Amino acid sequence: MGCDLRFAIAFAAVALSAQATTFYVTIAGLGGEPEFELRFSGWAKDIDKIVKEAGSDARGFTLQGSDATKAKLQATLQQIARDAVKDDALVVTIIGHGTFDGAEYKMNLPGPDMTGIELATLLDRVPAGRQLVVNMTSASGGSLASLRKKERAVITSTKSGNEKNASIFARFWVESLRDPAADSDKNEVISALEAFRYADQKTTKFYESQNRLATEHALLEDTGTGDGARQPSAQNGQGLVASRFPLLRLGAAQLAARDPAKVALLQKKENLEQQIDQLKYQKAAMPVSEYRPRLQVLLTDLAKVQAELDK
Repeated sequence: MGCDLRFAIAFAAVALSAQATTFYVTIAGLGGEPEFELRFSGWAKDIDKIVKEAGSDARGFTLQGSDATKAKLQATLQQIARDAVKDDALVVTIIGHGTFDGAEYKMNLPGPDMTGIELATLLDRVPAGRQLVVNMTSASGGSLASLRKKERAVITSTKSGNEKNASIFARFWVESLRDPAADSDKNEVISALEAFRYADQKTTKFYESQNRLATEHALLEDTGTGDGARQPSAQNGQGLVASRFPLLRLGAAQLAARDPAKVALLQKKENLEQQIDQLKYQKAAMPVSEYRPRLQVLLTDLAKVQAELDK
């Protein structure tokens, strides 16, 4: 089998299907004080609304207040494990307070807390081939070692379990799902990587504008083996899975996802964009004489598909 054919088959296997279901589970845990209760609940409601407006391929489950219990979360993920298939995607978003004792991370929920290991065990049973966990609690960095896995992107609002102050990263994560500016490559799809970069930059600017010492430093890990990166890139190997994970389609892309006549074209477009991202991550390990022709072919094919979608 030729190299180009193997290359194409590899990407076909991980292609994002516009027809696949994306399961969204949003948890707003304990606030402890009325201010935090309102804040966490508000962010969860915002995400719930965005998911419901995202399109027919999204199924949302939002747990907040007295519903945000360990038992309810277990039952929700067990139900998704029964319903999901390999081509589907899962997004778990955690808002609230977390703790880390130096060995074990826990998200604070009404009643018994849930540990990072317990959550990872539940996620491992969900057959969805693409998974994203966005843990935006205090001390969330302490959950990274438990949650990381191949083909699972993990975002934490803190770089370790020792950053224990309440996090505001969630505020800007929600904003990234509303602001078209988060679509930095202007392909009408906001990826998990783009949302991470947007929210992280906004969080950094917030602390600077308030003249405050930053008490949270977000990380992204999607290799399954690393410690995460503050600035994911081809150089450190982080960010590829997140770049291929669409959170929200905008404008014409959203309309195409709802048009049976254009679904296949949209899938082909997103597949080509993934191949271009993968090629950029491989650039340093291949001769320029090989990289440039491959890139040119992909860009040409992408332009042709876009022209068909624009008709």
